[in-house]
Amino acid sequence: MRRDAPRPVRTPGTTDHPIGSDDVLPYPRPREGLPPVTDAPRALEAAVGALAAGSGPVAVDAERASGFRYGQDAYLVQLRREGAGTFLVDPVGAGPLEALGGALDGPEWILHAADQDLPCLAALGLAPRSLFDTELAARLLGRRHVGLGAVLEETLGLRLAKDHAAADWSTRPLPETWLVYAALDVELLIELRAALADELAAAGKADWAAQEFEYERTRPPRPAKTDPWRRIPRAGRAVRSPRSLAVLRELWTTREELARELDLCPSKVLSHGALVAAALARPTSRRKMESLREFSSRQARAHRELWWRAIERALELPEEELPPVHPPLAPGELPQPRSWSRRHPEAATALEEVRGAVRTRAEHIRVPQELLVSPDVQRRLAWAVGEEEADGGAPDVSVRALATRMTGLGARPWQVEQAAPALSDALA
Repeated sequence: MRRDAPRPVRTPGTTDHPIGSDDVLPYPRPREGLPPVTDAPRALEAAVGALAAGSGPVAVDAERASGFRYGQDAYLVQLRREGAGTFLVDPVGAGPLEALGGALDGPEWILHAADQDLPCLAALGLAPRSLFDTELAARLLGRRHVGLGAVLEETLGLRLAKDHAAADWSTRPLPETWLVYAALDVELLIELRAALADELAAAGKADWAAQEFEYERTRPPRPAKTDPWRRIPRAGRAVRSPRSLAVLRELWTTREELARELDLCPSKVLSHGALVAAALARPTSRRKMESLREFSSRQARAHRELWWRAIERALELPEEELPPVHPPLAPGELPQPRSWSRRHPEAATALEEVRGAVRTRAEHIRVPQELLVSPDVQRRLAWAVGEEEADGGAPDVSVRALATRMTGLGARPWQVEQAAPALSDALA
């Protein structure tokens, strides 16, 4: 055991009284040493037994290969529990994880920014019964810096080695320095949770946090985006003709299919810039396509026939099959607020009033505006009020009516309690 490893401060730092940077100590390695990777069924069996015999909550984290592999699969799962220690589970080599899921089905999970990791953990059959999100807790407490490293420094006075966040975690074997980074991500979560829970209780926000954690735990997957190919960086403003949009769409679709087949991040198969360049140039031959600077890379040349065929399909589409310049709204989707002042002035005015009320109330209770009332709920409240006014009606903006609307839009009870009176005053 590393007896020289620093300990968290005796009195944790808080939002108003964080640990000063001069008092923060480096914490470069796990206190009990770096655990071996759990990458075989027998090792997993031992880990399951130890975790099941441990006590208290389980610190959980996951590492993906975003920017390298297709999708958001977890390539390493880190777990820590009192009485059990830390485990680094390789989902690729450890075998079926049903027994691990059983061991973790009961104790509270502690994660930082749980919304980032819960989907890939669920894909492995791992899901919590209860949750404590240290990032959400920090936001509810009004912290300015909510990254794990910053929250640990300001609360426990310890600085982790944080060097490999953007690494390709599908690499095998994983380098030791990466494993140290991964182990440290759960090393202090249990102590951090205790400190933040005490501060939440002292601030009268413990129940708010519990509601947010449960919402995060049970929230359904986000719906698929309409026309995701329109969201290519720099495409929105540059690509404005239907024919160019068709080229963009065909290339994006072809790239997605190939990236999925190769298990590579789409931008590693063909750059975003290449898609935009081809959409703007609309090359009428392979030679003209290959003369584009963005198609000169090795990755672009490797599948140039696929790219040309995609462009060719787009150029041959009948006019009536070309995508519209302005994307269609998905069912229930609202127009972009920037268009409201021209086409929906009543809703635009209501949105200004809603945003102002939320901003003022959020500052008073020291939470981020988007956490008090989500931007989507703000827009939908304003739209409903504006529509009723445009139709000549007098919308009911009483506290009770707004509370009902907010609840129907998914707002949690604490949000309704804190925001509905301010919204009623602003909209009256």
